[in-house]
Amino acid sequence: MVRLVTGGTGFIGRHLLRELARRDGTTLVLVRPASRERLEAFIHSIGGQAKLAPVAGDITEPGLGLQPSVHERLRGADIFHLAAVYDLEAPAEANQAANVDGTRRVVELAQQVGARIHHMSSIAVAGAKWKGKFTEDMFDEGQVLDHPYYRTKFDAEKLVRESGQRFRIYRPGLVIGSSETGVADRIDGPYYAFKLIQRLRNAIPAWVPLVGFEGGELNVVPVDFVARALDAISHRDGLDGMTFHLTDPNVQSLGDVTNEFCRAAHAPQFTLRVDTRAAAMLPPEARAMLEHWKVAQTLKRRLLEGVRVPEEALRFAASRARFTCDKAQAALEGTGIHCPPLHTYAWKVWDYWERQMDPEVPTERNLRRALQDRVVVVTGASSGIGRATAQLVGRNGAKVVLVSRTREKLEALRDEIEKDGGRAFVYPADLSDLDACDAMIRKVLEDHGQVDILVNNAGRSIRRSIEASYERFHDFQRTMQLNYFGAVRLLLAVLPGMRERRRGHVINISSIGVQAFPPRFGAYVASKSALAALSRCIAPEVVDDGVAITNIHMPLVRTPMIAPTGIYKNFPTSSPEEAAEMVATAILTRQPEVSTRLGKLGETANTVSPGLLQFVMTGAYHLFPETASRDGQRAEASGDGEISVEAATMAYLMRGIHF
Repeated sequence: MVRLVTGGTGFIGRHLLRELARRDGTTLVLVRPASRERLEAFIHSIGGQAKLAPVAGDITEPGLGLQPSVHERLRGADIFHLAAVYDLEAPAEANQAANVDGTRRVVELAQQVGARIHHMSSIAVAGAKWKGKFTEDMFDEGQVLDHPYYRTKFDAEKLVRESGQRFRIYRPGLVIGSSETGVADRIDGPYYAFKLIQRLRNAIPAWVPLVGFEGGELNVVPVDFVARALDAISHRDGLDGMTFHLTDPNVQSLGDVTNEFCRAAHAPQFTLRVDTRAAAMLPPEARAMLEHWKVAQTLKRRLLEGVRVPEEALRFAASRARFTCDKAQAALEGTGIHCPPLHTYAWKVWDYWERQMDPEVPTERNLRRALQDRVVVVTGASSGIGRATAQLVGRNGAKVVLVSRTREKLEALRDEIEKDGGRAFVYPADLSDLDACDAMIRKVLEDHGQVDILVNNAGRSIRRSIEASYERFHDFQRTMQLNYFGAVRLLLAVLPGMRERRRGHVINISSIGVQAFPPRFGAYVASKSALAALSRCIAPEVVDDGVAITNIHMPLVRTPMIAPTGIYKNFPTSSPEEAAEMVATAILTRQPEVSTRLGKLGETANTVSPGLLQFVMTGAYHLFPETASRDGQRAEASGDGEISVEAATMAYLMRGIHF
């Protein structure tokens, strides 16, 4: 027996190949040249070399691009057609090319060689607005197909039905990770809710009951069940011309499915769930206003983007269709193959997603996807946080623009980055000189064409009480000049291009001091607060143009900037590499703020009880000594950088705050 599989390198395809490798006969696997090595490695990993054979081809070409000798081998064979787009966010052209045009080529080949077609369709042929039962015998029922994915899955299935060839059609539900390992390779279906569940878990105790939506039936099935069912049904006699719903006969609602994953994540559950049909109780005028009110639609879009949920996924999740699977169950009778209950494997799916697929986890794969070939400007790159950040983005594919005053240090860093396979470019400039700022950023834009990410890291810190600053107004001027005006100058230069390209990110290295207001740091915290405030004000203006602005409230980091303050040798501090990880988190999440828990606690305390925070900081002011002046006239009150036991205790309890 000879078979041909298209889409064998895909999610369902790889699991199907595992099953076919156990069958008699030979299975030819269509593969593009670029993917052949990966396919061969997979076949070797499952020990399928004797049963699975890659053949070069492409579903976009006539005859699938197969050699005539392969056509001869396929006479009377079975063709498993799995190659398709399974993505609600894919453009219409991609859906048409893969789902319809690709299926047309498969049908033409089957007609030439007299093959039987096993076509992988989808329950999406019913659309998102079908209400009530949709059986395996139903197909063209006048359903609304108002999305490219629904329409092309319908058109592809129609081509197979009208081909005149023997066929069997399989319509799986929403395919998720394996019930055995949790392994998956793409984010869709229930996975769209995972980021929201994760954020709820991180923000709210698990015992807090939540209010949510009941929704319609969400028919999720693990990929291993789909592959085994497809394999079993395809090898049974007398089933040609039939359609099989590879769905869960004990389907759950959207609310139940969501709660299963909430339990797996140890997140709060949606105890009170409102039926989405309750919206029908609103007056038609009110519903129309919400649907067309620009403010409401903008807020809805921003909320969905924040948790990475495409709008079409919500519509599909609210579907009222019920997919029967009587024929599939009958065909599987006696095989021992059944869809396992979600609660038995939801934890495996969640665990794999959080460890391997979460797009915001700072893994090498995620960082490379976000940074590959991006032009990243890092100011203050010669040491400390800037240096560690430049090294991190450089080894993950970015084109790093290194900016600081000292050319020699930048060139040494560039050589290090290039030695590790990265790309770096040196642009020395004194960013406290606004003319130098302008000249530097103009040259960067001329040389590279654009700036994708700007990391405003360059800065200076002054630790000096107000009593010691009465005659030092210039301290405030020079701190503001670099920390605020220099950063703003660069921001203003790169924003127009980012908005025009509808993609960009500005990251400001701010301070935990902006949240906790430590004494003796008035000049420094004021400059960082100014930049943070400006960023928060302009972020709503640029976010719809695809530009994100993030303030990172850094804790105390052991860098050359804090070296002159002797007492900090006794403080617990973060390393520059740990600080760079916070920058990586900002790049991946594109959130308005990245903070430590202690920083958020200080911010909350200042809001709820500003008197309490001031009381604590007053105590800190008296506990910690003054910094020696540069001329040595004012010495450390407690010796050469030594601090009292009480001060050391406070430093460790309030780890990361400058004192």
